Amino acid sequence: MTMNELNRLLARAECVLERFEATLPGLPAAPDWGVATAFRWRRRHGRAWLQAVARPHDIRLADLQDIDEQKRRIDDNTRQFLAGRRANNVLLTGARGTGKSSLVKALLSEYGERGLRLIEVDKSDLVDLPDIVELLDGRPERFILFCDDLSFEEGEAAYKALKSVLDGSVSAVPDNVLVYATSNRRHLMPEYHDENLKARHVDGEIHPGEATEEKISLSERFGLWVSFYPFSQDEYLAIVAYWLGQFGLKPKAIERARQEALQWALMRGSRSGRVAWQFARDYAGRLGE
Repeated sequence: MTMNELNRLLARAECVLERFEATLPGLPAAPDWGVATAFRWRRRHGRAWLQAVARPHDIRLADLQDIDEQKRRIDDNTRQFLAGRRANNVLLTGARGTGKSSLVKALLSEYGERGLRLIEVDKSDLVDLPDIVELLDGRPERFILFCDDLSFEEGEAAYKALKSVLDGSVSAVPDNVLVYATSNRRHLMPEYHDENLKARHVDGEIHPGEATEEKISLSERFGLWVSFYPFSQDEYLAIVAYWLGQFGLKPKAIERARQEALQWALMRGSRSGRVAWQFARDYAGRLGE
């Protein structure tokens, strides 16, 4: 091969490489932070970006009934965060439909004007957390990365990505970022009976097996655990009454709805806040309210 032929071959190879590099996804660009208070991390066709949420879920802390202690703990932590003081990542666990996700969304309604921003990240996209955090570093706003209904199976890559952000890897997580996650599993991963058989007894103390230790290690990286419990019948009816009142029903009409509300919960197999809200919407809608 002559020198001219070699040069032409190298030029063609360089041209092919340039075209290939043009097809590769670049680093995600920062959004227009002024257009919204809530964002979703989206990924499509190899490209990732923060998508502004035009109409965030409009729910207030006052709308969430019979979870006063949970509200107080999370509200205190969030106000510390907004004030630039030390605050913890939060794991909200417990019964479904008891207000875990709604509580996080209500924080945005309460504190959006004070610089709080909410970024929802799906479990499948948690591997992108380092890129997301890099976009937020140095911003004046305070960001909550919201992971809803979080749980993992064995060996998922997103599990390790979340651990790194919660505990810090080689690079520290910026002070303007916290993770709030909800889950029906306290330790975020399935727990099996045979794992308990691997526990060791040392000098009278119980030491969990390695599999159990690994599962606990992720949830322990959340500094604040907040537990939610099923509602009693009276609590369920109180939530129904609250929402019917919000939808414009008078006290006598609310009292007449009591039996139907109980039947609704029985059919759904749950007396959760979500079921109470769904019944109230149906009942008020049928009355034309």
